[in-house]
Amino acid sequence: MSGGAAGIPKPLPSSGPKSLREMPHPLATSSSEEMGPALTPSPDLLLPRSIADKDLSLPNGTPVDTSSPASSSSLLNRLQLDDDLDGETKDLFVTVDDPKKHVCTMETYITYRVTTKTTRAEFDLPEYSVRRRYQDFDWLRIKLEESQPTHLIPPLPEKFVVKGVVDRFSEEFVETRRKALDKFLKRITDHPVLSFNEHFNVFLTAKDLNAYKKQGMALLSKVGESVKYVTGGYKLRSRPLEFAAIGEYLDTFSLKLGTIDRIAQRIIKEQLEYLVELREYGPIYSTWGGLEVELSEPLEGVSACIGNCCTALEELSEDMTDDFLPVLREYILYSESMKNVLKKRDQVQAEYEAKLEAVALKKEDRPKVPTDVEKCQDRVECFNADLKADMERWQNNKRQDFRQLLMGMADKNIQYYEKCLTAWESIIPLLQDKPETK
Repeated sequence: MSGGAAGIPKPLPSSGPKSLREMPHPLATSSSEEMGPALTPSPDLLLPRSIADKDLSLPNGTPVDTSSPASSSSLLNRLQLDDDLDGETKDLFVTVDDPKKHVCTMETYITYRVTTKTTRAEFDLPEYSVRRRYQDFDWLRIKLEESQPTHLIPPLPEKFVVKGVVDRFSEEFVETRRKALDKFLKRITDHPVLSFNEHFNVFLTAKDLNAYKKQGMALLSKVGESVKYVTGGYKLRSRPLEFAAIGEYLDTFSLKLGTIDRIAQRIIKEQLEYLVELREYGPIYSTWGGLEVELSEPLEGVSACIGNCCTALEELSEDMTDDFLPVLREYILYSESMKNVLKKRDQVQAEYEAKLEAVALKKEDRPKVPTDVEKCQDRVECFNADLKADMERWQNNKRQDFRQLLMGMADKNIQYYEKCLTAWESIIPLLQDKPETK
């Protein structure tokens, strides 16, 4: 980017326009190409309104054999995920396990054990074990948003559930939440900046977190403080093209995932209704066999076959509920978190533009840029750099998560249909004509 005359305020930095066609598809492989030369996008540039359709292929480019796999696990053996995000040497490991129910006079709640193992110098001990409840995780998320406003904070699972529909103390619900909380902490642990946050350190190590909470609002970082008090009085003229493209991509991505989530829930609901019918349907053949001596054996075989199909369908529905839906919902919340960071970036840019305009209106002989304007420009540059780095990290995580998710879904469906096929094939000999004994 070419600079102006000495002392003249610089325009907003940008890493160059990036159209939606260049934005990575959720399931496509990443690109390591460098961004183009830095340019200041023109407000007159029109943004494309849709993401280019891309032919999806298998993650590592391996051609797919359309023949039936030799076994249910052969699909997983056929492909290997080539995006290993653990290339860096890890020095911090966090796990969430051992949920326990606490019944008090005023409330009933669940706590989880948070275990930390580390070699970092910031920690006094190599290992910690503390218990935390959901509101503690929420406190951590809020503190991270306040102190690291330029970064993407991983989402938490929704706190509230519809009473009478979901039992929040059931074993299934508690286990689903435990997995989500574990994923939340692992996302933070893997982040090169968030994992060093002082509030995260306290969350992992403090025996009495409530005592720390009562100290009130902790001192925010300078960046956090400046962003916190940016008012809505500044109006952004136009987003740089690459951030506008990110915003439109997130809108499209969350819309598609929301649609998939709703349809998947309807499919699971219909599967469960079908399961109820099958459970009533199978025993009828068994009772019928009691009345038909000559057909007793094949009728019992059909009843057992339907029972096996019921078991296989129940397992498939559980896998969809426990493994497929939570990932969709996490990434829907993730996209909303990214949109919020984009809005904060826009506020800082709008403030910078307003201050630049105010400087330009002052007819002074000295073209010196005020310090507050320079600081504001630094905040914009900080936002741009952090947001782009987090977006790249998010895309890498998303690509690996969705590959694993879809491959797992394919494998579970293969197992389901193989079990049903085996069950029906087992009764064929019972239905064939047998030679009459003389």
